[in-house]
Amino acid sequence: MTGSARQALRPQHPSPRSLGGLAEAFGFDARGDVAGLEITGASLASGQVEPGDLYVGVPGRRVHGAAYAADAAEHGAVAVLTDPAGAELAAGSLAAAGYELPVLVTPDARAALGDVAAWIHRTGENPATLFAVTGTNGKTSVVYLLDALLRRLGVVSGLSSTAERRIGDEAVTSSLTTPEASELHALLARMREAGVRAVGVEVSAQALSRHRVDGLVFDVVGFTNLSHDHFDDYRDFDEYFRAKLELFQPERAKRGVVTVDSEWGRRLVDESRIPVTTLATEDAAGDADWRMTLVEESAHFTAFRLDGPGGRTLEARVPLLGRYMAANAALAIVMLVESGFDLGQIEHALGEHGTIDAYIPGRAERISGERGPVVYIDYGHTPDAFVQTLGAIRRTTEGRIVMLFGADGDRDTTKRAEMGAIAAREADVVVITDFHPRFEDPAAIRAQLIAGARAAVPGVELYEVADPRAAFRRALELAREGDAILYAGPGHEDYQEVAGQKIPYSAREDAKNALREAGWLA
Repeated sequence: MTGSARQALRPQHPSPRSLGGLAEAFGFDARGDVAGLEITGASLASGQVEPGDLYVGVPGRRVHGAAYAADAAEHGAVAVLTDPAGAELAAGSLAAAGYELPVLVTPDARAALGDVAAWIHRTGENPATLFAVTGTNGKTSVVYLLDALLRRLGVVSGLSSTAERRIGDEAVTSSLTTPEASELHALLARMREAGVRAVGVEVSAQALSRHRVDGLVFDVVGFTNLSHDHFDDYRDFDEYFRAKLELFQPERAKRGVVTVDSEWGRRLVDESRIPVTTLATEDAAGDADWRMTLVEESAHFTAFRLDGPGGRTLEARVPLLGRYMAANAALAIVMLVESGFDLGQIEHALGEHGTIDAYIPGRAERISGERGPVVYIDYGHTPDAFVQTLGAIRRTTEGRIVMLFGADGDRDTTKRAEMGAIAAREADVVVITDFHPRFEDPAAIRAQLIAGARAAVPGVELYEVADPRAAFRRALELAREGDAILYAGPGHEDYQEVAGQKIPYSAREDAKNALREAGWLA
């Protein structure tokens, strides 16, 4: 497939590997002369190929990636890996442009990519402890909390999240929740060069279904929750659950930590094929190995106690909003314990006040100052995320709550009415705007959200403002000192996707500008 050039974290000193050795190791059908050729990386996007890469052509939504073999060759690819249908396309593309690259053929190139990338980058030689987190909500937060804890423990760490890929203080923006296998293995190789000793990876259901974490066996995997989302990719809850269950198999991980507040968590424990430790963060969750108890909740921090086997206990706090953030922190701590860290060691690293000093971009991120309404920018775009965040804001806000949000175009449409209904029930004022309409009619998306809101609360105070910049300023006009504004959806993102174009737009920066215009922020 094509792809514009984008910064990625690759090894700076890759060790070349024999193309012939690759073909032999995996039993690929080699068409063309592979003798003497070496590869140093792999790429699924022809426009992101670097000299020495193996270009991997897989079927896309509209075009087979092998059709871009000549473009990959122009960028420096030394060979192509694809399926039988793609081999014919690649041969035609290369011949038409005058290139003679060998083509390796396998029945399913995407399914082979993870193991191939692991072979190229020698991922099995990576000494780092690998953590992975899955679930509908909270994945990003747990990965950042793991990173914050590891840093306090003196461990050189790295992460891969929806927001960014990061090695120490070096970071690049993410384009997928979980990168393609070619990028993920290259990232891990770069981390190995940098001396990284522990890595947290956010793993989506789609990543498991589409082979993005193939070639890896994680040391500890964690599960947050399962709620309504991605029903454009999965038929129902059961299929969605099955996708995430795949992470809790011996081919994927050594051991797991499962939050058992819901029936899905308890079912995961029953069906997991690896040893699991359980965590309860709700009183009604029943028995569990570990239990998180909320101690204090404010607009500036959330404090909690964690009790575990053998009378072990830890009191900690996060400078983040909401009980759910305490639950995320508890999961991160138990995952560290399962990886071999002692709870007392973690307690000592956190210091006298037990603060996990984590910054999580765009997750209930407070961007307002000490004056005026409190403004949160959040990435949440599911019904459950709305419930959790609005509940936390309600418990820490004296005045009214104004909620501003939109919905993804070309994504799960079945959750839109429920999103509107929750906003109407849990907030005092609702402002509906455009999010990423993509190729859908934005007015039609807004109409679905409005219908859900009015069906739930017929008299709800509701405003429809299509442009998100004008929408936030409308929300700000409606709020007063002591009120709160929740702008849900865009979170950390710095663009709005409309009709195939990514238009620069940062909700965080625009909201700060609007607060300055209103005199609430210096």
